[in-house]
Amino acid sequence: MTGLTAVLAATSKDQGPGALLRTVIVVGVVGSVLVAWFLLRGYKQD
Repeated sequence: MTGLTAVLAATSKDQGPGALLRTVIVVGVVGSVLVAWFLLRGYKQD
C-alpha cells in the first residue's frame, strides 16, 4: 500500500464514509465551477 492509500484506509475506519463523501462533494463542486468558468469564458464579448 502506498502512503496515501494507508492514510485513506485509516481515516475511513475511524470516521466511516463521511470523510470520503465530503471529499467527493468538494471535488465535484470545485470541478463544476471550473467547467462552468471554462465554458462561459467562450461567450465573453470583446
